[in-house]
Amino acid sequence: MTIKLSRRDFLRYSSYSLGAVAVAPKMDLGIFTVGDSVGRIADTAISVYSQPDDTSSIVGQRFRDELVNIYEDVISKNGPGYNPLWYRVWNGYIHSARVFKVKTLLNEVIESVPETGQLVEVTVPYSQTYHYSPRSGWRPNYRLYYGSLHWIIALEEGPDGQPWYRIKDELISSSYENYFAPAEHFRWVQPEEYAPISAEVPPDKKRIEVDLGTQSLVAYENEEVVLKTIISSGIPTGGKNSWETPRGTFYVTTKLPSKHMGEGILTDDLEAYILPGVPWVSFFTSKGVGFHGTYWHNNFGMTMSHGCINMKLEEAKWVFRWTTPAVPANVVEKNGMGTKVVVT
Repeated sequence: MTIKLSRRDFLRYSSYSLGAVAVAPKMDLGIFTVGDSVGRIADTAISVYSQPDDTSSIVGQRFRDELVNIYEDVISKNGPGYNPLWYRVWNGYIHSARVFKVKTLLNEVIESVPETGQLVEVTVPYSQTYHYSPRSGWRPNYRLYYGSLHWIIALEEGPDGQPWYRIKDELISSSYENYFAPAEHFRWVQPEEYAPISAEVPPDKKRIEVDLGTQSLVAYENEEVVLKTIISSGIPTGGKNSWETPRGTFYVTTKLPSKHMGEGILTDDLEAYILPGVPWVSFFTSKGVGFHGTYWHNNFGMTMSHGCINMKLEEAKWVFRWTTPAVPANVVEKNGMGTKVVVT
């Protein structure tokens, strides 16, 4: 069974008014790239330096969600040692830590959405979502960022007259609080992208070791290394509520291809702790610590998280597929005693 609402059905649902139509052209729908190598600023502000060295003079500032053309990747002899990657941009250099490389890939709109939902990936630098309230009309909500994953439950006509997806957020309880974004901003995740990796290897012959001292992760099949990479673990803030990743022996127990982390409130505040659509999540503690992809920084090798193991998107996806329990396509959540994880 599929959900496919007509224009009349959509207007009945939203009580959409002519006044809303009048303001639709002013809506911010997102930003788009202008070159082959583009980065999105993923912090409140970052400095542009005259040289790839943070002791050189500051010649400018870039602000959250601005796009910058990256002319060259530069490995600086002046570091920092854990991440010496800088980008040459217009008029200077910026450190890569809070710059996320993005693309603009617009997608064919698929009209029939399964009743059970469909996992989709954002393929533009950001897609601005909107929420409808009968009292206040259309209001901006979260920005959904390149590489994040979300569950859509319907294709409907948006406030600009174009096809928009209705997005279901597990932290938002009411259907009237679903939010919407342009359908062409999202790629449908295919069933083969869930396919288990090394499924023939007995589950007890797989393990992951994380070294918090070196901010590294190694995955083993028997004693053979099949993945070795750097990660970003929890920040050791000290005290009772430290964000440091716990040490010990654990097992992957819950996997979700998409998870809303942070606060579950409808807001367009760019500085709020809101992380909808965190991709390829593999939890290994009962307190919600796990591996997942990261679309808000590029600073691997340094502690950055609230306890989880931040990974590059493609590597988090690999861990999701390689570890057990295996997750069938388009399943929201899978539980079970899975792959061993040792954190030291």
